[in-house]
Amino acid sequence: MDIIITNSSGKPIYEQITSQIKELIMNGTLKEGDSLPSMRSLAQQLHISIITTKRAYEDLERDGFIESFTGKGSFVKAQNTDFLREEGLKQIENYLTLACEKAHVCSVELDELKELLAMIYGGE
Repeated sequence: MDIIITNSSGKPIYEQITSQIKELIMNGTLKEGDSLPSMRSLAQQLHISIITTKRAYEDLERDGFIESFTGKGSFVKAQNTDFLREEGLKQIENYLTLACEKAHVCSVELDELKELLAMIYGGE
């Protein structure tokens, strides 16, 4: 599992870890039952504090992506397809919000934006 941490992202390290693991689960790279590295092991790999990895794993567990068992470790939880769809929609909404903000700055009209989206989505 490759997690890439960057100081220039503006996001806290634990959020970078959380979002990358969520993405690996959502795109099927990590599947139900797959084990995650221990918090200590991941902290050593990334050269960060174990407290940071603990926060990321706690957030992933709270959000329903993983489950942890004392003495056994953390594993990818069985995913509800409705839940994954909702999580994906949330991400899409964030990207589209950024695109709309950029469109406003560049004086791109809604019709142009819709046309652009249709071309990208349709693969034209």
